Amino acid sequence: MPWQSGPTRHSESSVESPRAAPESRSLGFALLLVITGAAGLLAAWVITIDKFKLLEDPNFTPGCSLNPVVSCGNIMKSAQASVFGFPNPMLGLAAYAVVICVGMSLLGRARFPRWYWLTFNAGTLFGVGFCTWLQFQSLYRINSLCLWCCLAWVATIVMFWYVTSFNVRNGFLPAPSWLRSFFGEFTWVVPVLHVGIIGMLILTRWWDFWTS
Repeated sequence: MPWQSGPTRHSESSVESPRAAPESRSLGFALLLVITGAAGLLAAWVITIDKFKLLEDPNFTPGCSLNPVVSCGNIMKSAQASVFGFPNPMLGLAAYAVVICVGMSLLGRARFPRWYWLTFNAGTLFGVGFCTWLQFQSLYRINSLCLWCCLAWVATIVMFWYVTSFNVRNGFLPAPSWLRSFFGEFTWVVPVLHVGIIGMLILTRWWDFWTS
């Protein structure tokens, strides 16, 4: 009937409009995975190439060895650079490639089951845990920084927190309502704080060098 057309259009728009935000958020999440995966892959690739050059020529100096503190060469020559019996960045080449594939799949509107997301989250948890160990070793044992490593750290931290947020918001990880609401609005706060803490540790660790 004619008099029904207005309310019908109104009701349809009111139903469709809330869907825009989740769709936009899913697109943003997919892009974030692609970008962080690409950043990590780039870092892993450069470090791997430089590592092989260093094996061929012990006198080789990586381009990111800038001073006594920012010295990728010192990191690459350390025992911690090959924890599993092969250069650490080779693990990154595989792991970051997987992250890119997941992001690209989401851009293609792929949907994955709960077990997949929990497994993916566990992988990013391992990644951020491994990065934390490497950060400690870099700052307090090797006493050097690698800029490409720092890029990989940031990429891993960001992807971990956003994957965790995704799982919490979608009910894949059990969480109280306040935490779901927080991740729904302020996910960015957590990785910013995480990276900020690492930045402060780096700043204070070599404060005399930075200020000299």
